[in-house]
Amino acid sequence: MRLGLSLGYQTAWSTPADHLAMAQEADRLGYAVVWAAEAYGSDTVSMLAWMAGQTERIDLGAAVMQIPARTPAMTAMTAATIDTLSGGRFRLGLGVSGPQVSEGWHGVKFAKPLGRTREYVDIVRMALAREKVSYDGEHYTLPLPGGAGKAIKLGFHPQRTDVPIYLAAVGPKNLELAGEVADGWLAIFFAPDGAEEQLAVIKAGRERSGKTLDGFDIAPTVPVVLGDDVAACADVVRWYAALYIGGMGSREQNFYNQLAVRMGYAEEAKLVQDLYLNKQVAEAAAAVPQEFIERTSIIGDKKRVVERIREYAAAGVGTLSVSPYVGDRESGIRTLRIVAEAFEESGV
Repeated sequence: MRLGLSLGYQTAWSTPADHLAMAQEADRLGYAVVWAAEAYGSDTVSMLAWMAGQTERIDLGAAVMQIPARTPAMTAMTAATIDTLSGGRFRLGLGVSGPQVSEGWHGVKFAKPLGRTREYVDIVRMALAREKVSYDGEHYTLPLPGGAGKAIKLGFHPQRTDVPIYLAAVGPKNLELAGEVADGWLAIFFAPDGAEEQLAVIKAGRERSGKTLDGFDIAPTVPVVLGDDVAACADVVRWYAALYIGGMGSREQNFYNQLAVRMGYAEEAKLVQDLYLNKQVAEAAAAVPQEFIERTSIIGDKKRVVERIREYAAAGVGTLSVSPYVGDRESGIRTLRIVAEAFEESGV
């Protein structure tokens, strides 16, 4: 198992300079990858390209590039470019986002996300391999029929033709698809003690493509809060958990709420959602079960961090991407250093 750093996207309490400093510290400490995200604010591509020129060894991961935001050919061009700029350090994470962002921000229908993702990955791989892109799918047709377009291949020789592709997947069908068509899984709310069922679904997808789990990277993003008071550390994470379980989607279609239900928190997930959608955000955060936070986060003192790192490794995680929940750059860098020390002590 290797360590990763998950920066997320820019917020009201972060700056690009903060994220760069943390990425550079992670690079110095030997972290394997730094991930940047996008929703409907800062984009992952600009952040990663900027970091590529100011880091040396650390991989640069998109977690994720939104499928509705770009054509598959544009994504392949971008992946090939950043991978070449960085000397072969790019990891391409893809995700369909959710109905609110896909339809409200990008103007792209969210229907049939599994089929669209499968075709999207097909075309990206074809373009990265410098094949002439000709595709006749349900969602994508290239070139467009009856027009002046023709099949084209990528116009330069990239650093690699096999950039690793990850899928952000939550539901069972999407997990199986990730196993079938991708090289890794970007997980959220990953609980080591409940990972066996999820990995079995991924394994089924791998078997469909004639592969095993060997070489497939399980890469969860895990909130980290350091401190002696576990309950106080959990309180820092509650707002994030409440946002996803309660407010990331509609009452009828919230994939993270459904995940919490599958994890055994049906009543609690309903309460968090009811409160959040009723604009009782503080109450929703307070309603997130302490057990849920402890299962899906790394909180507490250094000794607990060492124990949790061992649990993630035993659960089959290949890249443990930590997301420091801190108020300033210095605290973030301190967290990265302590996690790196704990990782060494864990012996994984």
